[in-house]
Amino acid sequence: MAEVAAWWAALVALWLVFVSAVDPLEVAVGAGAAGMTALVARAARRAVTGR
Repeated sequence: MAEVAAWWAALVALWLVFVSAVDPLEVAVGAGAAGMTALVARAARRAVTGR
């Protein structure tokens, strides 16, 4: 779970760097997209390492 949280935090920060106007909707969309991507990143790492 800590791995997913770390991915999520890094991806949200990256999203906020690239978004021109930070409003609540942009933060919500970024957080949702980062959450899904964090789960995919964890699954991809586990598939590669076999754990």
